[in-house]
Amino acid sequence: MSAPQQPGSSTTTIIQTAVNENTDKRDVGAFLKRQFQQSLAFGTLIVLIIFFSIASPNFFTFSNIATVLLSTAVIGILALGTTFVIITGGIDLSIGTGMALCAVMTGVFVTNMGLPVWVGVIGGILTGVLMGLINGVNITFLRLPPFIATLAMMMIAGGLALVISGVAPIYFSTSAPDFKKIALGVIIPGIPNAVLVTAVLAIIAYLVLSKTLLGRYTFAIGSNEEATRLSGVNTRRWTILIYMFAGAFTGVAGIVIASRLDSAQPQIGTGYELQAIAAVIIGGTSLLGGRGSILGTVIGALIMSVLVNGLRIMSIQPEWQNIVVGVVVLLAVFLDSLRNRQRT
Repeated sequence: MSAPQQPGSSTTTIIQTAVNENTDKRDVGAFLKRQFQQSLAFGTLIVLIIFFSIASPNFFTFSNIATVLLSTAVIGILALGTTFVIITGGIDLSIGTGMALCAVMTGVFVTNMGLPVWVGVIGGILTGVLMGLINGVNITFLRLPPFIATLAMMMIAGGLALVISGVAPIYFSTSAPDFKKIALGVIIPGIPNAVLVTAVLAIIAYLVLSKTLLGRYTFAIGSNEEATRLSGVNTRRWTILIYMFAGAFTGVAGIVIASRLDSAQPQIGTGYELQAIAAVIIGGTSLLGGRGSILGTVIGALIMSVLVNGLRIMSIQPEWQNIVVGVVVLLAVFLDSLRNRQRT
């Protein structure tokens, strides 16, 4: 009887294979095809900007572009964390209501308890990390499908946000008048701080995904979880860490949106999870896992924000806005399905 396979060179081989499959750089044709898909997303963004600029002279103005970037911040931050989860082949439906819960907890720490703002910020981020921990444990140890586990967390987080806040907004203006500067303050003239926070987080996410062990294991688990496990990697532990890492982004998003509104709104997160997931898919990350990029996610988030903002400027009624966004999401999922068929 052969001895159990031990971690070692085989682990590195599995992980490197997963990374190579993601980048496809050894196959020039596949690599160019991947670059074309990413360029297609960027081209779509440019086309939307040109279209709305022609349709309305109010679109391509400095103030409106700043508004678009500001609205991209929350969706973009949520999408950055969700990218890691979807690359593993998972999903997280709890990020919207989870963001609201993180905002409410920040409000409780800062306003109700009178703690310093930086303590409240850390508390809000840790709330998101705790949610990620619970999601990861439910998925890995209880063997719940990610869809079910995060759907349950979505409902729990939404309920907790309402219960803890007393179904009422928590305002920061009295206890922490400078709290709104986290999102609306200006370090670089004309650019809200929320945009800078998003840019910094995008750089961090890119470095983690492309340069660290967490990023390599993210691709490896999404490409072939069983092979990664058999090679000696503790896939349960790394999956939990990935969900916790994504939860930290949910916490930051909660703080940014609370700062932007100068209040913690317990019902604010509904629907954000779908926009964030759509941004990730539009950016080229596969729902089946094993493939994705941070740059693509950023482009996808910008596409979602430009689309919504442009429709509003054109005075399109909200119900029709939802229809258009829904069609875009459907098209993105269909294109992802076509890419996956071509891979197989």
